[in-house]
Amino acid sequence: MEARPDAPMAWRLCGNQIKLWRQAAGVSREELAAEAGYGVEAVRSMEMGRRRPSQHLLQVADSMFGAGGKLESTHQYLEPDKYISRAREYMAIEAEAIALHWYEVMLIPGLLQTEDYARALLASHYPPVEDEVVEQRVVARLDRQAMLGKMTAVYNFVIHEVALRTAVGGSEAMKAQLAHLLEAGKARNVSIQVLPMGSLAGLDGPFIVLESPENRLYGYQEGQSNSMLYADAELVNVLMKRHALIRAHALSPADSAKLIKKVADEL
Repeated sequence: MEARPDAPMAWRLCGNQIKLWRQAAGVSREELAAEAGYGVEAVRSMEMGRRRPSQHLLQVADSMFGAGGKLESTHQYLEPDKYISRAREYMAIEAEAIALHWYEVMLIPGLLQTEDYARALLASHYPPVEDEVVEQRVVARLDRQAMLGKMTAVYNFVIHEVALRTAVGGSEAMKAQLAHLLEAGKARNVSIQVLPMGSLAGLDGPFIVLESPENRLYGYQEGQSNSMLYADAELVNVLMKRHALIRAHALSPADSAKLIKKVADEL
């Protein structure tokens, strides 16, 4: 059975190293399982990346194979990321991108959120976390926004009108958020368009397309409990065409600014 395609890469890499060290030492999977006190299938799952390699197995394998601490030391890299699957990898690509095309339905894109808006969102997540964790995440989100100042990169945002009318954090926080959108849209490398209510384009959900300095395209979609980062050209091409269709149905940047101001005045 192949490794789980959604398993963290660290699990798969570590599991493969266990297998390679085991094979080089001439030890069977059955022998390793017996020494560690695991079932053979449990060891197989760890080697294949379907299950996180345990610290105990790494210690036993390190000793059996004479790895000199090389296997045991990998345990620290197997702890769960504080971001959901693929988010850390996405943000690394985002930071280097020369073009970003972002479509959002219900919320203001993270790169355009104010501190109060971001805090209200992050504090409402379930399961709840400590206030300190919320503040750490707010700071991390705001820090990412510095990339908008990179004038050699282009940022195209399309936001559904629903997001403008969802008063996250209350009316005053939302009014400040809308004012921030108007200000951010003045930058020559930032385009903000609004998809008006009634349009059927883009109802399938939010997504992002990134272009790297090497002109490689990546697609990113995030759900409530998982996320997907695409590098496959065919899949990313579909997202690019979808974004083009949504932009065609959206208001122009100038008309979008007028609508944003109108919604702000109504609060």
